[in-house]
Amino acid sequence: MKIFSYLLLMISTLPLLAQNTSAPATDHWKALTFLEGTWEAKAQGSAGISSKGTYAFKRELRDHILARHTINIEACTGPATFDCDHGDLLYVYEDAPGQSLKAIYFDNEGRVIHYEVSTPDAATAVFLSDASKPGPQFRLTYQLKNAVMSGKFQMQMPGRSDWKTYLEWSGTKK
Repeated sequence: MKIFSYLLLMISTLPLLAQNTSAPATDHWKALTFLEGTWEAKAQGSAGISSKGTYAFKRELRDHILARHTINIEACTGPATFDCDHGDLLYVYEDAPGQSLKAIYFDNEGRVIHYEVSTPDAATAVFLSDASKPGPQFRLTYQLKNAVMSGKFQMQMPGRSDWKTYLEWSGTKK
């Protein structure tokens, strides 16, 4: 009976021990360090959308995720149907050790987009949604050049090969 109680205690504490002793792997974040920081951005979009604001990328949860938060939108104009009170979150994560990075996007309009993340060079990150899902495929690209961060959000309709740009932005680190 004593051995059974000891084994039960050991088994029940394994998840806690694993949580406390697991050191975050940070090598996979090296390719995305150029994103980290607080950025000012001026955006232009399709249908006359224009905005200015601030967003930030920072590591969270003991470096297990990279999160992008919109800090504020100072100015926004667009057609009457455009929601200038847009809010969104982007979380980059490693699904399992050694696997490629993934990301998930949420916004205040109910959209959820799952991305695969690639870094074709030291100053570019490409977020690409799954083409096998119904509806359009999405591509989000960040590129740092001469201390200016540029971004582009694009859509590809099913059965088409061309990408349509919905929103582009650029700005510098605060």
